Amino acid sequence: MEPEHYHVGIVVPDLASAQIRMTELLGVRWGPVMHLDGYDVRDGDGNDLVLPNTLCYSTSAPYLELIEEVPGSVWVCNEHSNLHHIGFWSTAMAGDSERLTAMGCPLQICGRAGDRAPVSFAYHRDPLGVRLEVVDVGLRSTMQQLLFTEP
Repeated sequence: MEPEHYHVGIVVPDLASAQIRMTELLGVRWGPVMHLDGYDVRDGDGNDLVLPNTLCYSTSAPYLELIEEVPGSVWVCNEHSNLHHIGFWSTAMAGDSERLTAMGCPLQICGRAGDRAPVSFAYHRDPLGVRLEVVDVGLRSTMQQLLFTEP
């Protein structure tokens, strides 16, 4: 039996700002913020460390965990982000893509058919380094049959 995945973790430079931004973009609601001044950890080399840790989880699935960056630790932001994208279904591809662009998430790449775009999907990149993927709901049935079932 394989483990059930329940969240996606995202390292962010400022937890409160990230909560606000992700709520604006995705309508996410958050549970309480947990902060520890000192969290006992051991790194991969066997070194014992005490690090601060501030995090929170969304209140519904799929769960998102926001972790505030701690420079010099495993919890650091990078130019590429440790998260590739969060995908969601769209019944209005062009409108949703325009909305994200207007919210400060420029289009990064999208599907096209000849001169028509976006078609099928669109990636938008937020300044947090999080990529959002808008996926045409018309693909849902095909994807469920081909991609979301075990072989």
